[in-house]
Amino acid sequence: MGLLAACGSRAQTGGFHPNGQAPGDGASAASSSGATGGATAGDDAPGAGAPAPKTPQSALAAYRAYQLAYERAYETNDAGGLSAVAMDPLLSKVTQDIGAVRAQGLIWRFHNILNPRVQGSSSDLSTVVILDCVRTLGSYKYSAKTGKRLTSWRGGTVQYQAVMRYSDDVWKISEATEGEKC
Repeated sequence: MGLLAACGSRAQTGGFHPNGQAPGDGASAASSSGATGGATAGDDAPGAGAPAPKTPQSALAAYRAYQLAYERAYETNDAGGLSAVAMDPLLSKVTQDIGAVRAQGLIWRFHNILNPRVQGSSSDLSTVVILDCVRTLGSYKYSAKTGKRLTSWRGGTVQYQAVMRYSDDVWKISEATEGEKC
C-alpha cells in the first residue's frame, strides 16, 4: 500500500486547486460558500437546517468549521461568514480586526493545522472547552491593491483554548485564548 499526499486549498467538492479556487468554477464557489458555516464530511454534524447534536464531538466539528471560516475571512477580508460559526464577544473582535486589516489595504493568507481535544464541558453540555495545539504552516501578508506579497512568517505552534457554546440548536465559538508554544 502506498502513501498519497498532496497540498493545496480546500475545495469542498473534492477538487484540487493548488493556487486557490479554479477560475470560473461556479459550482465549487457556490458549494464552498454554502459550506463555510458547516462541517466537512465525516464530522458529527447534521444536514442543512437540522439542529446540531448537543455532543462534544459536534462541538469539535463546529470548532473546525470556525477555523476554516476564520482562514477564509482573512483571505477575503470579509467577516460575513463568521456569524454562522462564531458569537460575541469573539465575533466582534475578529470582525473589527478584519476591518482594520482591510482599511490598511492588506490581505492575510495562512493555513493552520489543528489537533483539537475536548478539555471539558458543563454538566448540561451547553458549553464545551476545546484545547488545541494550532500549527501555522505559513502566513503571508499581501497588498489588497496589487496582490504583491509583502512579507511572510514561517509559522509555528501555539496552545489555543476555545469556548464553544450551544445556542439555538447550533454550536458557536464565543471565546478564544492563545497561550504558550506547544
